[in-house]
Amino acid sequence: MNKSEISRRHFVNRAAKSFLGVSAIAGLPKGLTAAGAGASTLKQLATAKQVIYLYMSGGMSHIDTFDPKKTGSEVMGPNKRIPTSADDMFFTNYLGRLRRHADKLCVINSMTSTQGAHKQGNYYMHTSYELRSSIKHPAMGAWTLQFQGKNNPEIPANVLIGGDSNHPGSGFLESKLSPVALTDPEGGLRNGTMRMEEEKFKFHLDLAKKLDQPFIEKYDQKNVRAYTDMYDDAITLMNSRDLKAFDLADEPTALKEKYGKDRFGQGCLLARRLVEHGVRFVEVSTGGWDTHSSNFVTLPEKAEVLDQALSALLSDLERRGMLDDTLVVVATEFGRTPEINTNEGRDHHPQAFSCLLAGGGVKGGTVHGKTDERGAKILADPVTIPDLNATIGYALGLPLDQVLYSPSMRPFTVADKGKPVVSLFG
Repeated sequence: MNKSEISRRHFVNRAAKSFLGVSAIAGLPKGLTAAGAGASTLKQLATAKQVIYLYMSGGMSHIDTFDPKKTGSEVMGPNKRIPTSADDMFFTNYLGRLRRHADKLCVINSMTSTQGAHKQGNYYMHTSYELRSSIKHPAMGAWTLQFQGKNNPEIPANVLIGGDSNHPGSGFLESKLSPVALTDPEGGLRNGTMRMEEEKFKFHLDLAKKLDQPFIEKYDQKNVRAYTDMYDDAITLMNSRDLKAFDLADEPTALKEKYGKDRFGQGCLLARRLVEHGVRFVEVSTGGWDTHSSNFVTLPEKAEVLDQALSALLSDLERRGMLDDTLVVVATEFGRTPEINTNEGRDHHPQAFSCLLAGGGVKGGTVHGKTDERGAKILADPVTIPDLNATIGYALGLPLDQVLYSPSMRPFTVADKGKPVVSLFG
């Protein structure tokens, strides 16, 4: 690729940013976007229309949240195990609100991963594939748009709230499938209004298209066209009545307080607004779960934030009649050790941990899988990370066995070799 081609790509991307103030996470992949390899034979009827994916970055301790052991046992420290409104489902005393929503929850206490480092574990959880230097794999939001397209053509269909640049985005798929990233949920979609007079904007847009035309004709590829399509998407968005979906100012103060005034709580509220307006996949990410030291000081505050926000989200979705077709996922890259180290913390433990599902056709009030009395080993029904992602894909009705080819002509499917845990659905 010569210098002029790189400059042209840089110009187009920066121009789109300046008009709208947002950008896709994934850069332009080399080569062509993947092509399909025939219809799936495993496509099932969807139980969910959209996903709210809550990611606990850093490795959430399962023992201190959704898989506590008997109060007073050596692994629990000062924590206590409390019953919930569902039989055989127990939480720690930090999740006092969420215990009342147990009838909506499916807790998976038998998650297991092959990745014990943060970067690799994060990537694996989002993509079902191990991190490689030679290729970047799509996250679940990108796979969803690849197969199902937009619900609402006027606004982004894949949104990441509070995430960071480690998110794999669209991987080898088209860059337009990447999530739009919002750091501050209360800041909304910044610069969503036109920065110049409409007539002047149209003049510059027409000029840019004329300048781009020879380049587009020479390199008539999907990923090249995707950058020019950003202009049209920007105009559609700026003129859309649904742009208000990104503005939390419309929400009552009392409801904002119910979610929690921290960024994660407000991110969950924004996620509800977005799926209400047709956004297919919203991820809300929060860090601070890497408790190598002071676990019993840090974790109560983190669990309190999760407890308040998730409880409010579940109540809100149910009240609006949206829980049945919205799959809520709570995920993390791995768990923490039963052993408490010399710094009063817990270390990485990919061998066994917990994730959670709610809504979207999932059977509430259920616990899947079991760990031993220390939370160290899985005793029953292990679920791999590809299995979890296949289960999300199953709920959305994605063709799990349909093969797409990367630019290097390597075959890939939504969740690699993962198998959906169909017994979780009612």
